[in-house]
Amino acid sequence: MSKSHADATDQNRSVGTVAIAWKGDHLALLDQRRLPASEEWLKYSDADGVATAIRQMVVRGAPAIGISAAYGAALEAQKLAATRSPDWPLVMSRAIETLAQSRPTAINLFWALDRVRQAMEASKDIADLADSLVKLAVRLHEEDVDANFAMADLALEAMDLEGPICVLTHCNTGALATGGYGTALGVIRRLNEEGLLERVYADETRPWLQGSRLTAWELERDGIPVTLNADSAAAWILSRRNVKWVIVGADRITANGDVANKIGTYGLAVLAKHHGVGFMVVAPASTVDLSLASGWDIPIEERDGIELKEVQGVAFASEQLETFNPVFDVTPAELIDVIVTEKGYARNPDSESVAKLV
Repeated sequence: MSKSHADATDQNRSVGTVAIAWKGDHLALLDQRRLPASEEWLKYSDADGVATAIRQMVVRGAPAIGISAAYGAALEAQKLAATRSPDWPLVMSRAIETLAQSRPTAINLFWALDRVRQAMEASKDIADLADSLVKLAVRLHEEDVDANFAMADLALEAMDLEGPICVLTHCNTGALATGGYGTALGVIRRLNEEGLLERVYADETRPWLQGSRLTAWELERDGIPVTLNADSAAAWILSRRNVKWVIVGADRITANGDVANKIGTYGLAVLAKHHGVGFMVVAPASTVDLSLASGWDIPIEERDGIELKEVQGVAFASEQLETFNPVFDVTPAELIDVIVTEKGYARNPDSESVAKLV
């Protein structure tokens, strides 16, 4: 697969292996459940299909979810325009709600759908709406890539490094999880481009193994030095392996600077604080949700416990075993050294500094 950006943008910049491609009459998504064993692209032509893809984690990562939802709404509008459906406002409203219900924690999804609703209110008919939503989705896709490049620049400024370092990351925050390049992984790419990266330690990230299946795969393809480790090895690595920064993404950032991210992030922040290692969160400004006062207010998605009891269909625990499978946890602001968005960065984040990031 080409490492050029998806059809949505004509920018001549290396953005890594992308997972979202707009084809005009359908959306193509790289099935991330199949990686790294195979690279399979799936096609979607309406909002229901895209919502299912988000729910089933064909596409994942907060920015990528928001972008995909915008394309899903555009496809639904195109379908209604082709049939000249007279009840298009009702059908579109239902489609938007279906997309909104696909994942509850990633605020980027709701931010993108708010933009869709605004376009719907401003459109005079379904043909006009279809045209507006295609342009909107493409614009959101392009803006996300621009934001990722800006975040990488700002993160290096905040680090103020004198020489190459090792970093540790969790889950996948690269080109696969965004419109291209990446948030936390985009910072890691930029470190490597500037000769400031010695090595990346990638948590495997149980139970979906996004670190081993996606992050390690993505970094290897781009020739970036990466070492895969079990999640439970992170403390030992921070104590022994010259790691200077833990760099992660976010699915939601509340007004006080608390951060929801992939389960396991909170523990990493505690470990980083104990070992004197910097802890950086990198996410687009659309991830900041000023309507929520703190992390206690964030809805935390829980998924089927089967994800804990089997890997790729191979079971290793009894069917009757009770499980607890939260997808995210919340890292308190006091454990975070810096939050970076495309609009700036906040050291030791609090309500005042976070408000400036949006």
